[in-house]
Amino acid sequence: MKSLIKSFVYAFRGITYCVRHERNMRIHLCFTAYMFGFLTVHDFFEVSKNQFALLFAVCASVMALEAVNTAIEKAVDLETKEINPLAKISKDAAAGAVLIAAIGAVAVGIAILYQPEAFVRMFEYYKENIPVLIGFIVSFIVSIIFVFAGPDGIKNFFKNHVK
Repeated sequence: MKSLIKSFVYAFRGITYCVRHERNMRIHLCFTAYMFGFLTVHDFFEVSKNQFALLFAVCASVMALEAVNTAIEKAVDLETKEINPLAKISKDAAAGAVLIAAIGAVAVGIAILYQPEAFVRMFEYYKENIPVLIGFIVSFIVSIIFVFAGPDGIKNFFKNHVK
């Protein structure tokens, strides 16, 4: 049982590392959070349980591949100190796998969520609920900061500027 618990601890460490150090993982995480936030908090979109499950699966696949990409990049960096054409191919192919999955996820998202009437309802909702719109805009700004600065950058900012 101890080894099972340890394996989960190690897995969460890997996820945490990716979120802290990989900008693309933070991008995937934010897009996923906003999409599922809109799907679960509001009823703008009509999505079946099967479609919801498919969206969840493709988002999880993209983030899983991003973690694998990070693992491959770090293993290649550990083994090669100089520029090596094979190392470059390994890293580029791993990044390409993430891109293929992300394009597929976007295509699935468009196929399921292309509901013009839902976007009209969303626009009307935010037009009538300005405080909620402001909250959304603030959360979007925070997300952009999170994506580009990362948790460590945000922590260091507050450490150096807030007393």
